[in-house]
Amino acid sequence: MEVRQAHGGRELVDLEPGTHQRGQLRARVADIASTALCVVLALWVVWGIVGVARGAIGWAYSVVACALLAIALTARTLGIRRRNLRSGR
Repeated sequence: MEVRQAHGGRELVDLEPGTHQRGQLRARVADIASTALCVVLALWVVWGIVGVARGAIGWAYSVVACALLAIALTARTLGIRRRNLRSGR
C-alpha cells in the first residue's frame, strides 16, 4: 500500500480525496451500476418476449424494454470509449 504526502505534511491513505484509488473507485462504481442496469434490462427483454410468445402480456412491454436496453448499451459503450480516450489507452 503506497502512502503519499499531502499538503499539510500528513499522509494520504487509500480512498482519500486526491488519491489515485479514489478516482478509480468512482469509475468502478459507475461500471458496476451500468452493468447491473444492462442485466436488469436484458432480463426484462427476455421476460417480455416470453410473455408475448405466450400471449400473457402485450408487445408494448417488449418494445419498451428493447429500446431501453439499446439506449443503456449505447451509453455504456460510449462511456467506455470516452474513458479509454481520456486515459490515453
